[in-house]
Amino acid sequence: MSGDRITEPGIEKSTVSTVVVMVSTMASRLLGFVRIAVIGAVFGGSGQADVLNLVFNIPNNLRKLLAEGALSSAFIPVLSSQIVRDPSGWGARRVVRNLIAFQFLILIPLLTLSVIYAGPITGFILDFPEPERRLLAAELFRYLIGYVLLISVGAVVMGTLNSHNRFLVPAVTPIFFSIAVVGSILLLHSRLGVFSMAVGVLLGGLGQLAFQYPSFRRLGYRLRPGFDFRNEAFIRILKQWLPVVSAASIFAVNQQVSLYFASGLEDGSGSAMTNALVFWQLPFGIFSASITTVLFPRMSRQAAAQDAEGLKRTLEYGVRYLLTLLIPSAICLALFGRELIAVALQRGAFEVSHTLLASQVLRGYSFGLFSVGLFTFCQRFFYASNDFKTPVRVAFITFVIDVTLSVILKETALRVVGLSVANSVAFSFGALALIFVARRRLGGLNLRDVARTLAKISLSSVPLVLFIRGYLFYTGDWWIMGSSTLNFLRIGGLGIGSVVITLLMYYLLRVELITNLIHKGKPL
Repeated sequence: MSGDRITEPGIEKSTVSTVVVMVSTMASRLLGFVRIAVIGAVFGGSGQADVLNLVFNIPNNLRKLLAEGALSSAFIPVLSSQIVRDPSGWGARRVVRNLIAFQFLILIPLLTLSVIYAGPITGFILDFPEPERRLLAAELFRYLIGYVLLISVGAVVMGTLNSHNRFLVPAVTPIFFSIAVVGSILLLHSRLGVFSMAVGVLLGGLGQLAFQYPSFRRLGYRLRPGFDFRNEAFIRILKQWLPVVSAASIFAVNQQVSLYFASGLEDGSGSAMTNALVFWQLPFGIFSASITTVLFPRMSRQAAAQDAEGLKRTLEYGVRYLLTLLIPSAICLALFGRELIAVALQRGAFEVSHTLLASQVLRGYSFGLFSVGLFTFCQRFFYASNDFKTPVRVAFITFVIDVTLSVILKETALRVVGLSVANSVAFSFGALALIFVARRRLGGLNLRDVARTLAKISLSSVPLVLFIRGYLFYTGDWWIMGSSTLNFLRIGGLGIGSVVITLLMYYLLRVELITNLIHKGKPL
């Protein structure tokens, strides 16, 4: 274990790995916008689009519950420990085979029952008043639910690659999902309607798995299941997975409750929420998820090596970088989210009213962008430290706050916007609670450096806000015309200008992200 402390790369060098993941994720997310734009242009922002968007969120939440979120959080610390302790790789390969077998045993019966009882399941989860929408939701669910098996096996492959400090291939893998969905809709929607997306989702899930497999195989792993479950490391994963699933299930249920509330509000509310989340997920996926992806295996190795000081430095590093990247992102979403949505989605059946509603929901979510990022990162800190009870307790309290506020705010003039505001408030509380416990657990954090970083970001935000406000004031309400080449150039100028001003201010104020890239960044 002492060798792990010696060979662990310096914390500054993680900047380069993080930026590599960010750039790769940005490319896949931009293609994801093409996917959303195609869905909006073909199916609109209400009606069948509501059914399609809300039904797809069911397997998408199961993915987070059974695959990428919960399983990886329990899996990566144990696999990282096996890699540190057994350089031969035999123990790590055995754990991976056990996990694949376990997923088959759990998911195949679950998916079979989901296909048989699709009607009651979708009727319980969603609140569509029209019988034809309920029937369409059940039929779509029967096809889309198969995506869970493909993405769950893919998550094991992804977690294995990340544990070996292989980040690039998993980061670009989602591009195949978007290509498959866009291609299927464009080629098949005239014959299959909304079911064309179901074809694309299944092909995309298969493509994600196939693209990662060669790298997985080169590390000595195979997809052969191993049914000898007496493996101590695998048993440890299961013990850790159950509380992680509890935390993840709370948030899966939380999101489904929000979608349930949205499905019972005015027509288009469900699509407004899902469309807003797509834009919110852009900076969250590029920045927050990238930081967590790179630092979670690092924290797991440091915890396995009992390197408390290193663990503390990594946590502080992550908090500072989340502030650096998510605060300006939240400002941009809040100030020109309407223009962004209009250029990306407003064409065909997607109208001005759909843009306005989605942008208002997006503004509500933007206030909680940093809070959700910090919450997610702190969760991984506790998982890496083998503390799975604290995240569950805080997750439950956050869920109660979110649902309580949602019930209240959805009945006010805010309506569906109230659901996003409730989410931001609840996660702000949850993030503060987790960082408070982490600080006490580590015997204190260097909050002076965090405060210094926050002050620099706040100062940098002043010219950013002035630029955005001035740009929109002098260019007028061009967003009403929706998607066009000229409007694309306008939003491009707004976005590039915002990035340049932020980076320039960061350079002048010597924000850590920029100084590390310029002076210390070396390939890992």
